[in-house]
This record gives sequence, C-alpha cells and structure tokens, in this order.
Amino acid sequence: MRKVLVTGLGGAGRTTVAAATALAAAGRGRRTLLLCAEPGDILGTPVTGRPGDPAQLTDGLWAERVDSAADFRAEFLSLQERSGAALDLLGAARLEDEELTELPGSDQYALLRALKTAADGDWDVVVVDMPPLRETIALLALPEQLRRYLRRLLPPERQVARALRPMLAQLAGVPVPAQWLYETAARWDAELAAVQTVIESSNTTLRVVAEPSPAAADALSAARPGLALHGLRVDTLVPNRILPRDSADTWLATLSAQQEKCLREWYELWVPEVSLCEVAHLGRDPRGLDDLTLLDTGSSCTTFEQAGTGGGLFAGDGLAVELDWDRERRAADPWAVDDPAADGGFDALLRGPAGAGPAGAGSAWQPVEDRRDQDGVLVWGLRLPGAVKEDVGLVRRGDELLLTVGPFRRIVPLPSVLRRCTVSGAGLTDEVLRVRFTPDPELWPRAR
Repeated sequence: MRKVLVTGLGGAGRTTVAAATALAAAGRGRRTLLLCAEPGDILGTPVTGRPGDPAQLTDGLWAERVDSAADFRAEFLSLQERSGAALDLLGAARLEDEELTELPGSDQYALLRALKTAADGDWDVVVVDMPPLRETIALLALPEQLRRYLRRLLPPERQVARALRPMLAQLAGVPVPAQWLYETAARWDAELAAVQTVIESSNTTLRVVAEPSPAAADALSAARPGLALHGLRVDTLVPNRILPRDSADTWLATLSAQQEKCLREWYELWVPEVSLCEVAHLGRDPRGLDDLTLLDTGSSCTTFEQAGTGGGLFAGDGLAVELDWDRERRAADPWAVDDPAADGGFDALLRGPAGAGPAGAGSAWQPVEDRRDQDGVLVWGLRLPGAVKEDVGLVRRGDELLLTVGPFRRIVPLPSVLRRCTVSGAGLTDEVLRVRFTPDPELWPRAR
C-alpha cells in the first residue's frame, strides 16, 4: 500500500493537491482513500461518511474526514475508565462525554491514529492532507519522541510484581507506581510503535507543495535538513499555481519570470533525488472533481528516471507520478554496526543489512566508516542537504547523540559499537555531517 502524505507551505494549496493526487490515483485504477482534517466539503464535494466509514466520491475514490473532537473524547474517557480506582481514591468526580471539549493539538494525534487505521485497511493508495510543512515534520517525529519519554519515565524493566508492591512501598517509604500506570504506558507505546512503523515504511512518502516565490524558496531550504534529520522521504516536490510562460501581459510576465527563477533553483536542489511536478494555475480556485481532473491532466513532471537525460517535462503520469514506488531504487542506504565479536567480523557489520540503523533514518545515514588503521577512528555520516555549519549542534549524552539543525532536533541511539567510543570531533562538509568516534580502550574488546 502506498501512503502519500501531502504537506507544504501555508496557503500553497496542499489540500487541493492532496485531493487531485487522490483523484489521479483513482483514475488510474487504484482503490484510493483521501484523509482530510479540514472542516466542510472537500473542494465542493460533500463528505457525509462518519469517522471510520468513508464516503465514496467517485469510482475508486473514497474520502474520510478525521473527527478530532470525537477522537479526543473517546481517548479521554478510555483513560478515565482505566484510572478509575485512583480517581475514586481521590474522591474525584468523573467527566461525562458531553462535558469534554478537545484540547489544542488533539487534531494532530487524531490524524496519526487515522493514518494507522487507514494503513490497516484494504486500500491501494492512501493520500493524507497533512498540516503545513514545519508542523508535519514535528508531527511525524512525535511517535519516536514520545516512546523515548515513556521509556525514560516508566522503564518496563522496573515494573515489580503486584504482590511485592506493598512491601517495597513500605521499605522505600514512597509509593510504588500503580500497575495501571505501567499498563497504560505499555498500551501507548504499542500504539505509538504501530504509527511509527507506518511513518517509516518504505512505501510512505511526503509530497511537498509550494507556490514558487523567494519566500517559498527560503522556507523549503530551511526545511530540507529537517526532513533529512528525521529520515522523512520526499517523493515529489509540487510547484503549484504555475502562471503561463508566454503571457503578453507585462504584470503576469513579471510574476512568471519570478516563478521561473525559483523553479530553476528547485530543479538544481531537488532533482534527481526527488521528482518535480508543476501544476498550472487554472485562473480560478479549483472546485469539484472536474477542476481536480484538470489539475492532474495539465501538470508536467520530471521524474527520477528522466532527470539529467534531457527528457525535460512530460505529462504522462501527472499527479500520479511516483505512486508506483520502486523500493529497490529508493531503498535506504545499508548501514549497520553491532558487536565486533559477532559472526561475520567487523567488516560485515559495517556493510550490514539494508534497513538497519536508527528508526526512520532512510537514506540520510551513511555506512559507518572504519578508519582505525588510518586515523584511529570510526566515522558516522549523516547527510543534511541545505544545512549550514552555524546551525548544526551535536551533544553526546550516554548512549545517545543529540543532533540539532536549526529549529529541528533529534535524539539518536548509538549502535553498540559506537557506545564503546568517545566522540573525538565532527564536521560538516559537502552537506554531510561526519562524526568521528575514537575507541575507548576500557570498553573496546581486545584483539584475540
């Protein structure tokens, strides 16, 4: 199943492009679901289906609206029910469904849960209308972050048997966390892990929508290293509302020239790693399925295969470009490191199987380079396109690396072999952050 998460800059038309992409997929014979969190009709087409019960818009295309308020109430009441004993002990009055109003941010949690539910369904393609780009990066990084918090605050290995709790509480002089708390944490961790698996799937990609302009170019440049840091795969950049290139109107020609300058920069920065699909301006706000079809048929795309071959733009796939995701072509760069004493030796560990590494690392992480013979170090590289040296920060904390790139941060667990090393330096060259590790003689296994 292909999952296409459509995001972009605010006001760039990502909701429109999401709907047009879903319609394009359905028109090419894929059973397609469009997930949308925005209230009201979907571009003039009413969606009457209840949450979990998508409404069919046309042949092969269904749409479902994420009801974040209902989702919040259901989750809150479920948590309240499981913690009933503690609430009764405190004499707290329980809240009823009618009293609950969703809290800010609950819509994003609801969207993640809806994505997981859709991924378990019988669909060929799921298209999701996501929040703006910066919010989407933070949202998709959330499951990994929350799971780390749960492991730190309520480590499963510190659970104690129910029969021992009163005795331990008396000996320690402090109450032992209730079993329901660990059970709730375990349930949350399982749910977050399921969502994280969907996000990190090789068949889940982002589609970034932007209207070409200097401000949009700056915003995309700032977001590129954040996408790489969190291992988020972008399949297509969609420049939207492209003006006619041959207009006799001076005002339109000036705006078109500004768009052309921006487009040239995007082709240089993004292609061939990412396909680029230009969507023409209709001269009006798109409304309904007919206009969405026009957006698809009028789009022009440069794909991974055509880049650099002189093929230029073509309209064959339209907004359905990259829906037949080639796993081998876009597979994560293989890297793996583990115990050097394991079978296969150190060289085999450095090669490792494809897909190993930090969760969601995608192709940004490079294989660990063994330079012990030359420089006495191991080098671990992370590709950060668009990053500048002044914005990059790195801190070693225990068995983790805290990586910061501008406003983005990720905490990465170190492979076991690098946990036995100290960080001896780092540098950003050619858009790759290379971290040097020196083996710690106290921890490094001695040669036999």
